[in-house]
Amino acid sequence: MVKAPSSAPRTRKASTAATAKRVSVKPEKAQPAARTQAASDKAKTGHNAPTAQAPRDMTKAEIRAFLTDLSRAWPDAETELHYTTPFTLLVAVVLSAQATDASVNRVTPALFAAAPTPTAMVELGEEGVGQHIRTIGLWRNKAKNVVELSRQLLERHNGQVPGTREELEALAGVGRKTANVVLNVAFNQPTVPVDTHVFRLANRTGLGRGKTVEAVEAALEKRIPPEMIRESHHWMILQGRYVCKARKPECWRCVATTPCLFPAKTDRPVSKPPRPGA
Repeated sequence: MVKAPSSAPRTRKASTAATAKRVSVKPEKAQPAARTQAASDKAKTGHNAPTAQAPRDMTKAEIRAFLTDLSRAWPDAETELHYTTPFTLLVAVVLSAQATDASVNRVTPALFAAAPTPTAMVELGEEGVGQHIRTIGLWRNKAKNVVELSRQLLERHNGQVPGTREELEALAGVGRKTANVVLNVAFNQPTVPVDTHVFRLANRTGLGRGKTVEAVEAALEKRIPPEMIRESHHWMILQGRYVCKARKPECWRCVATTPCLFPAKTDRPVSKPPRPGA
């Protein structure tokens, strides 16, 4: 079974009834505070299909075999973002655009200790939020979005995170991918958030090829067996992050090489013998 490196952060599950076990793109409606966040979601995910692509789409049988193998490799897959409530999950996902989960997890404990609710986040303000998140990319715009979406939650939803895609995408800094993550993780909905790892893996293996994030998302939602949709997101993210890597996939570590249609599978690196006298 493939395991994430020991350095991979552990996940804290949400404590509210609305949350689930687990959680990284289309620009949302033009909102001044959200525009840069949407662009960063697009940049993080990418809209061009990778040059190394499967020659065809997997069959239904191959899809089920591939995902079954991944489920065995990642039996306890959950988001690697740390959160405790739907609100802190939403904020963490917004902060994760063009930033690693690990970098977000380093700043959110202090941020959420200071502002665990929308009311507290609004009171903290952009400057206060910014002081906590300066080490992550686009922190100024993210601070603006976090405060604004908190204000919107209070004004529109009585301080609660809504459970529909339309309502989520209407919030500052929330694009389709972010909305899908929140729906999947906090509300147990069968969405398939497509981040850079899922986009790459789906195209490379033949699981769901497409030139755009929207095309890949539609292909995956249509082709993945219904009972596997929600959890498959987590399996694909971890597989793409730790095994099917961007620069060079570590196929020798992959448990799903048989159904995978990637034509240029990589062999285990050959260890060089030590130099004489070394």
